[in-house]
Amino acid sequence: MEIRIFITGGTFDKEYDEIHGKLFFTHTHINEILKLGRSQLNVKITELMLIDSLEMTAAMRRKILNACREAEENQIVITHGTDTMCETARVLAQARLNKTIVLTGAMIPYKFGTSDGLFNMGSALAFAQALPPNVYIAMNGRWFDWDRVRKNRESGIFEEFRLPESKEEKLHEN
Repeated sequence: MEIRIFITGGTFDKEYDEIHGKLFFTHTHINEILKLGRSQLNVKITELMLIDSLEMTAAMRRKILNACREAEENQIVITHGTDTMCETARVLAQARLNKTIVLTGAMIPYKFGTSDGLFNMGSALAFAQALPPNVYIAMNGRWFDWDRVRKNRESGIFEEFRLPESKEEKLHEN
């Protein structure tokens, strides 16, 4: 089984400019993360973009969707910024691709050394192998259905929620 990893950026891949006090992107850290985790998985990595998810546009989400649609692999992990991860998950889910797609990210940049990114990536790769086709978010050692999760900005974690029944029925009709 091969797993496709699509890189889109987010805090996961940010670095810190100590002189100017700003976060920025140079390259993805996924190869280093896989090596550190001693991964034995057969993965293919494609860098789609390196952006903060707050800058993600509808066109960028279509690019991610098209990449998932065109991927030969049925198990896909996407690194993504946590601020708009749920929006991208919605776009992917509405396409009904019959693939297992897991979005993951980090609250702290990998390069900071105290990042949750390594753990989240390992979890996402495991969930991509084990879960049935659908779109999921993997954060904090948990997986969530795309339509039952939100980022709690106060606690800095992702949490499950349920829609009121009338809205839930309408959402699943689409």
